[in-house]
Amino acid sequence: MADLSAPPVMQDPMQGLQPPIAAPAPVAGAPIPLAGMAVPPAGAAQPPPAEEQATETLYIQNLNEKIKIPVLKASLRGLFKSYGEVLDVVAHSNLRMRGQAFVSFADADVAKKALKEVRGFPLYTKPMQISFARTRSDAVVKKLDEDNFDSHKEKRLEHKKATRYTNPIKKKYRQKRLAAEMDGGAAAPAAKRPNVQMPDEYLPPNKILFLQNLPENVSKDQLMGLFSQYPNLHEVRLIPTKKDIAFVEFLDEASATVAKDALHNYKLDGENKIKITFARK
Repeated sequence: MADLSAPPVMQDPMQGLQPPIAAPAPVAGAPIPLAGMAVPPAGAAQPPPAEEQATETLYIQNLNEKIKIPVLKASLRGLFKSYGEVLDVVAHSNLRMRGQAFVSFADADVAKKALKEVRGFPLYTKPMQISFARTRSDAVVKKLDEDNFDSHKEKRLEHKKATRYTNPIKKKYRQKRLAAEMDGGAAAPAAKRPNVQMPDEYLPPNKILFLQNLPENVSKDQLMGLFSQYPNLHEVRLIPTKKDIAFVEFLDEASATVAKDALHNYKLDGENKIKITFARK
């Protein structure tokens, strides 16, 4: 009878039966290699991780975009000034620079210490991502290499001009503008419609009546006496600076409509007809 406790054997069709091969036990503390990864020989020295080239300027990302630029710059200056002299803080609200800033020191070692200790600090609830800037800022060059400041600034402006349309964001907007021009030009602004008011005679019902063409010497008591013969009169309002108009208010639209229909074109002074319409809502 076969021994059921024995491990199964593997059969290679080219070589026949082969005895089982036991995998070597992993060494305690040694990393387990992934498939396809070369295993370094035991005791081989591991290369140290590449260290960023320290510069005097820190490049900061993931800043809170809701904070106003003057407040953000003041906060960054206050945060980093404890490490050394802060030469400049650069931040802009344009689309390309939103959520980013540059903080420049007078010494690269100071910037290195600040990066190490402040990286990940949550400024306005967002942890800052900090790295070294690839080039020197204007403030750093002016402080440490003033003789070459003019040439440095000229090169920077030339680079900015050369990359004006290669910047991905600017390139996207330029392509959209060119596409609009190819389709017949940018959309023409819609012609402004004239502000045409509905004639007073066609205004919808309102519980307030608008009176025009009144005698200049008309009094509030006269108008109260005229309109009080109709039910639900609430108030009469004269306009001190314009004596030929007034407002008469009823408690409801129906009462106002009755008074309007009855008194429109009424000759209050025996000569001039008063004009009565619904007030504009």
